[in-house]
Amino acid sequence: MVSKLKNTISITVLAVLAGFAGAGIYSNIFKDSPSHLVTTSTQPARFVNYNGKANGISAPDFVDASESTVQAVVHVKTTFMPASSRNGQYYNPFQDFFFGDRGMQNPAPAISAGSGVIISDDGYIVTNNHVIANSEKVEVTLHDKRTLTATVIGSDPSTDIALLKVDEKMLPYVSYGNSDQVKVGEWVLAVGNPFNLTSTVTAGIVSAKARNISILPDQQFPIESFIQTDAAVNPGNSGGALVDTDGNLIGINTAIASNTGAYSGYSFAIPVNMIKKVVNDLIEFGNVQRGFIGVNIRDIDSKLALEKNIKNMKGVYVAGTSEGGAAQIAGLKEGDIITNIGGVEVNSTPELQELVSRYRPGDKLDIAYSRGSSEKIASLVLRSKAGETKMVKNEVVSLLGAEFEPVSREESHKLGIQNGVKITALNAGKLRTAGIREGFIIQSIDNKIINNTEDIVAALSNKQGGVLIEGIYPNGVRAYYGFGL
Repeated sequence: MVSKLKNTISITVLAVLAGFAGAGIYSNIFKDSPSHLVTTSTQPARFVNYNGKANGISAPDFVDASESTVQAVVHVKTTFMPASSRNGQYYNPFQDFFFGDRGMQNPAPAISAGSGVIISDDGYIVTNNHVIANSEKVEVTLHDKRTLTATVIGSDPSTDIALLKVDEKMLPYVSYGNSDQVKVGEWVLAVGNPFNLTSTVTAGIVSAKARNISILPDQQFPIESFIQTDAAVNPGNSGGALVDTDGNLIGINTAIASNTGAYSGYSFAIPVNMIKKVVNDLIEFGNVQRGFIGVNIRDIDSKLALEKNIKNMKGVYVAGTSEGGAAQIAGLKEGDIITNIGGVEVNSTPELQELVSRYRPGDKLDIAYSRGSSEKIASLVLRSKAGETKMVKNEVVSLLGAEFEPVSREESHKLGIQNGVKITALNAGKLRTAGIREGFIIQSIDNKIINNTEDIVAALSNKQGGVLIEGIYPNGVRAYYGFGL
């Protein structure tokens, strides 16, 4: 019994001594630490002080950028006639005048809404082409609740950009940023009017750049090189601003990736460096002056690399060149791999398209490319899609509200025609008002034969009074239209 008592006392004494020793060691090691930091974790915790700083790093502050941007983002409302206004039938307005409309009745106008961004204090506003397409009337509501009628200066369906103008001065506007300098992971803000909720700001990061999501399938030369973000964008945000944390415009919000029609994780914006060029063209020329290299291109993937024995996966593969195009004249051939344009490396089709879209016909451009094991540089002169190196200041085309392209040989043969210019896009203007639809091939204006856009300009320049247009639709139906200048 005595022996057991001694053992118990000894163990107790040792435990007490060990406890004091442990406490002394803990006190010496952690004497400057607060007593409540006693829990341990495999992941270090972040402790935020009253200044909103985490571990000495400032948290993002969106207040200034939000306040400056919402002042310059407008609500855009458009009124238009539905596509079924003539039951989808082509018609002769002169026959309607003499014999009536055969009982067809026009439906009530439809209304659509979106957003826009003021880019100058004298009233220029950028929005999406799909926001104002087919519109008969465009109104914008400013942040101060004033509503103004806007004029459509021009649009570019190939990039989904449109330019509006309101007759007002000293307006707040958003300054251009530089979308080339935007980095993946950078904080951004989306500002717009989703669901008609004005002045809505959402935040996210840049998720990717140079995305092609194939949302412009109806365009012959679509240019898609979107900035992808996870900032919440919903219907009504189209045409709104994507800005950096300094409030500089880096993109125009255009689309969302969604199975429901509402935001579900990703949104896409047109980069501002592409927008600047389109806007400048519309202001200066009335239409977009787009230069083309004249190549068919493909992204390089493992399948193509194996098929063509490509050793380096960098660059964009030339699958063919256009007859008489800039690339062919400069010596490029099928099988070449373009690696650099104007001093900027390219590794995807969207990157190449975005870079080239910043140039005009007649601009000289250096292209670096590889052919087998050789590295080459070619200097070429960009051409329009009609094959010209000159630019045409085109107030007439702007007044008509249309984009044109030459009729292909195949379509000419199919329709049995020898001349004509095809309408590829229509916005507010004389042609739409007259009832003409996209796809119509203009063959004559006031009995003057039309072979190209220059013929249209020549036929209508200094023209006053009535205009008679004759042509044919792709389904073979001939039509005649009239309007006044």
